[in-house]
Amino acid sequence: MKIRTLASLSALLFCTTLAAGPAAWYQWRSKLSGDEVCAQTMPDKGWEKARGPFRDASCSRRGVPNR
Repeated sequence: MKIRTLASLSALLFCTTLAAGPAAWYQWRSKLSGDEVCAQTMPDKGWEKARGPFRDASCSRRGVPNR
């Protein structure tokens, strides 16, 4: 019984991992200088989201990446 449960949970985890897609990109603005960069995560403290989400690393194609 324990082996079946463990196998089922392992299969569920594996399938969930396969369903994950790429992360979206955002335009981030520095609160200090006003400079902007395109990144998937906040570059550092003192940055805020300016625009997004985008599909590409140049922040030129609006929308969420295809999954």
